[in-house]
Amino acid sequence: MQIEKKSTVKDMTSGNIGKQLILFMIPLLVGNIFQQLYNTIDSIVVGNYVGKDALAAVTSTSPISIMLVGFFMGMSTGAGVIVSQYFGARDEKSLRKSVHTAIMLTIILGFAFMLIGYLITPIMLKLMDTPDSVMADANTYLRTYFLGILGLMLYNMASGILRAVGDSKTPLYILIFSSILNIILDLFFVIVLNLGVAGVAYATIISQFLSAVIVIGMLLLSKDIYSLRLKELRIDMPILKKIVKVGLPAGLQTAIVSFSNVFVQSYINHFGAEAAAAWGVYSRIDAFVILPMQSMGLSITTFVGQNAGAGQKKRIRDGIRIAMIMAIIITTVICIPLVYFAPKIVVLFNKEAQVIAFAALFIRVNELFDIVACTNQIQAGALRGVGNAIVPSIVMIFSFVFFRQIYLKIVSMLTSSIIPIAWGYPAGWICCSIVLFIYFRFNKIA
Repeated sequence: MQIEKKSTVKDMTSGNIGKQLILFMIPLLVGNIFQQLYNTIDSIVVGNYVGKDALAAVTSTSPISIMLVGFFMGMSTGAGVIVSQYFGARDEKSLRKSVHTAIMLTIILGFAFMLIGYLITPIMLKLMDTPDSVMADANTYLRTYFLGILGLMLYNMASGILRAVGDSKTPLYILIFSSILNIILDLFFVIVLNLGVAGVAYATIISQFLSAVIVIGMLLLSKDIYSLRLKELRIDMPILKKIVKVGLPAGLQTAIVSFSNVFVQSYINHFGAEAAAAWGVYSRIDAFVILPMQSMGLSITTFVGQNAGAGQKKRIRDGIRIAMIMAIIITTVICIPLVYFAPKIVVLFNKEAQVIAFAALFIRVNELFDIVACTNQIQAGALRGVGNAIVPSIVMIFSFVFFRQIYLKIVSMLTSSIIPIAWGYPAGWICCSIVLFIYFRFNKIA
């Protein structure tokens, strides 16, 4: 396989490990930040121009959308791993089959998820014990969001393919464009047209659709080895089985964990619309805090995938160690000032005193525990890079679903305070990190 001199792909099987991980992670991190801006700008706009109930509708529904989108993201991770391994092994024929199978799979799942998401929205909102004052807006926002989900899925799969061959810059440029467009449309639909939560949903799906059109268009016009050709667009069953083998456990893990988070949200919702809105604000802020570790986890997946394909075992071990150190340092630097300035940050979303008080409390009792979560993100990413998606999925399902739900059930019976409920997330992170540490201690992955 020949790589063109001006190609955007990045061979990570040789060279300085720390430098490669950082250079690969930075555009990926910036891209993830802009992707988070979709939901965050939605929250800021409705929180300031519509009200706390609309804010709760937009923020508290995340577990439902992530349940389906997260399943697909797991499948997308599986496709990325397979692409990166074939790239590392210099197998151009299999690489092209994996690219076209991944895109075809995305189209099929996109239409299926559009229908499923639209139909299950009312059921899931009731299951989540959504406050009556929030129910109508939440239903409108989610159903509109699911009608445009195909654009989000196509963008993420195509971007995952580019990242798998080492190109993390192109998805970033596209995402910056679509995020800026989303902000403009948010303000236009909500402030000018007064469309409320429906307006922010329209802004999101239009922006996501355009980003998908651009990245798919670039793959079609590309002359590189990963280019997309309509005549090659079909499902290759042996490749699909490999994608499913890696992606299905990760997808099921995310979907099950997100379904479990519906019940976490229900515990918070018992404390009223102010608490629901505040938990949503905390979740939006925490989503930014965990981006460096998630980006490094994705980077180590590509790094390990390519080096596994090339048989570079020592390089894999060194990469995991370096990635872990960098993730912990970056997360610590972010968390400490965030805890101190929590109320000043929350006020960007909503200025109601009770919402600010709850959200600042959630941030201060949770954020420093994100440092612990760095270990499980890097270790899980490394395991997926060598094709072992089952172990991290099982561990995360146990920690984030069963252990967390048992913990929440017990503390809700022992106390009426919201603080132990808010500790449900850190409890799962700590459990996951301990179990994965033990697994790595007794099992060499390379």
